[in-house]
Amino acid sequence: MAQAKRLLVERAIEQGIRAERGGARRGARSVTVNLAESPLGWLFARGHLSRRQFDAGERIRADYERGQLGQRTTMRWDAAPVARGRGGSGGGIDLSGSQIDARARFDAAIGAAGPGLSDILWRIVCAGEGMREAESALGWPARAGKLVLTLALDRVADYYRIA
Repeated sequence: MAQAKRLLVERAIEQGIRAERGGARRGARSVTVNLAESPLGWLFARGHLSRRQFDAGERIRADYERGQLGQRTTMRWDAAPVARGRGGSGGGIDLSGSQIDARARFDAAIGAAGPGLSDILWRIVCAGEGMREAESALGWPARAGKLVLTLALDRVADYYRIA
């Protein structure tokens, strides 16, 4: 438990030192991230999740962010689409191939978790809600979310083939 927390802190410090020593390209920015800030990192640092479950959660969160599936906090400033023909819309969102692939992986991973488990998985891993908030939003009793989350993360780890 303490070793997992130490590993998270060491990884964040190591990333910061590497950036200070010139590991980053000139002109590029580097950011030191406290990996224990996320609810998933918090659970892992305290020994409630295995390394496999933590890695599965990080993979699905990465696909969620790469696919730009989160809510927008500001207005889109893209040019307004021009209507083509009668009653036609100006087209849809222009997504890159990697975004489309990430969305497909995310949808498949959520599907692999299952309908009863994907709710808590999304709330904790992708939306960043705390366990208490997620449990109360779903109307679940206290301490039920952790068990369901670990089951969902095991299924997601199987989907991503994490050993």
